[in-house]
Amino acid sequence: MNRLFKLVSAICVTLSLAFSFTSMADAAGKKVPAIALSEEQAAAVQKINAYFNSFQSLRGDFTQISPKGQALRGVLSLSKPGNIRFDYAPPNPLLIVSDGRWLTIMNRDKQKGDQVPLKSTPLRLIVAPTIDLLKEADVLAFEQSEGLTTVALADKKGSLGGHIILTFDETNDVLQQWVVVDGKGRRTTVQFANLEKNVKLDKKIFLETIKRKQ
Repeated sequence: MNRLFKLVSAICVTLSLAFSFTSMADAAGKKVPAIALSEEQAAAVQKINAYFNSFQSLRGDFTQISPKGQALRGVLSLSKPGNIRFDYAPPNPLLIVSDGRWLTIMNRDKQKGDQVPLKSTPLRLIVAPTIDLLKEADVLAFEQSEGLTTVALADKKGSLGGHIILTFDETNDVLQQWVVVDGKGRRTTVQFANLEKNVKLDKKIFLETIKRKQ
């Protein structure tokens, strides 16, 4: 019951932040500016930073909610540096995978898809060998509630626009969810469960991809 309450709280906070960012961006016609953090807020972000630097690999279950509200489930596999894979549960043929250079979104049944450079997306921060969030990202918003810290980050090196909103469970020292907001304000929420650190992963699973268009 407590976990469900935290999950609902996280969704409410992150969606509220995401909607406010989109409104600000639309109204101003430009990117949301960075905010200044208090010492306490900066320390909270450093805890999230320490969490991401505490593992080299990660595996767990995820539930993804698309911009249109469609819910999909699957398994996340992550191996630093640069490798991440979202295996969607059948019958969904979708696969999202990064080989460290390209992020591929593909339909496995049709063997068709799209690719973008990983370094141009907010996920670059998540799969870097080590990260320093306060140095490598602009903090767009910060919120703490019911043992959860939610922070919105825009990668300073990203070239596609958008940002990522991380929700971190301080009590259990674990990532609760993230929301990726693209350059057009579309939000994809990914909720996590049963995350295991430093598991053994076969590197071959990150090499399944499509031939990149020339």
